[in-house]
Amino acid sequence: MTADRPVTLAAIAGAHGIKGEVRLKLFCESIDSLKGHRGVTAAGRALTLTAIRPGPGGAVARFAEIGDRTAAEGLRGTLLTVPRASLPPLGPGEYYHADIIGLPVVTTGGEPVGTVTAIENFNAGDILEITRPDGKTVMVPFRPPAVPSHDEQVVVDPDWLG
Repeated sequence: MTADRPVTLAAIAGAHGIKGEVRLKLFCESIDSLKGHRGVTAAGRALTLTAIRPGPGGAVARFAEIGDRTAAEGLRGTLLTVPRASLPPLGPGEYYHADIIGLPVVTTGGEPVGTVTAIENFNAGDILEITRPDGKTVMVPFRPPAVPSHDEQVVVDPDWLG
């Protein structure tokens, strides 16, 4: 994982009001996760976060560079990113989804399985979605013994692949 790789924290869902505020769909844990980043990048453009509060479907934010509703609407669908290096350090057993998605997956015997394409959580723990070379997907619980290790690649016990 490179320190300058962009990590998406939110997407602009549309304008909010007439003064340039935007509605955000959050991909981070909470508004506080975004508050810590005064500067974000949106489609190659630097934006300065000046205010954020809870809002419909996520949050409402104001950026110094967006002054009216027309400018806010023009950013609809734009992803807000920060460099990976700007994220807080992780504790033991923690990980960022951005560090896992895209990793190659192999069995405990070293046979290639596919690539991690998503991480889901249905309130029973994280589940890896693995896409095989033929395009089919398989879901595996992201915990031992199904996934004994993950670093530069994800190692999966073949008994969990179905």
